[in-house]
Amino acid sequence: MKTAKKTTRKAAGATDATLRTAYIEYLLTHGARPASVYKFCQDLGIAEEAFYSYAGSFDGLEQHIWTGFMDHVIGRLQGDAEFSGFSSRDKILTFYYALLEELKRNRSFVLLHAGNMQRPTLVPSYLKGFKASFERFIDNTLSLGKDRGEVATRPLIDKRYPKLFWLHMGFILTFWKNDNSADFEKTDAAVEKSVNLAFDLLGKGAVDSAIDFGKFLYQTAR
Repeated sequence: MKTAKKTTRKAAGATDATLRTAYIEYLLTHGARPASVYKFCQDLGIAEEAFYSYAGSFDGLEQHIWTGFMDHVIGRLQGDAEFSGFSSRDKILTFYYALLEELKRNRSFVLLHAGNMQRPTLVPSYLKGFKASFERFIDNTLSLGKDRGEVATRPLIDKRYPKLFWLHMGFILTFWKNDNSADFEKTDAAVEKSVNLAFDLLGKGAVDSAIDFGKFLYQTAR
């Protein structure tokens, strides 16, 4: 009975934040994963079963950590009454800045993983939840932008906007990874200029004129 009670206390003492923090610290200190979940939990002073309450493996824990970065940012922004009144352009700008601040607090961990990212089109398993949350946020934001007339409706093209923004996210992460400026000021400028350019293209303007002209030429040639 004493052993059972001790195990229960250990399991109860494990929290999501405890596991995430301990795992990140281990990776940064040793440069590699723990030898096993058992050894990791033993060093942390928790029962192995407590680990599995949050993830089934180290792969799952890494995905959980990355998804947590994204969900924490989105949750904080969506809880801000002022944010809800922003234009879709300003929402995405604010989102990028907030996400980069979140990642900056964990920059060493991010850079350790970023070395394994070859290109944005190949998504590592640990980024799948992160990417899904990102694209969902972009899709919802742009849908509201369409309702407000801030984003042009372009059948067959606009459904690809979230995936195009994911490629843009890859560009921003690579830029940030290589940015040596104070407080990553160059990355902030890259975000502002690239997002503004994206919305100039998403709004009604040159792209729509080109599409309309193309349709005209096609119909005239028939």
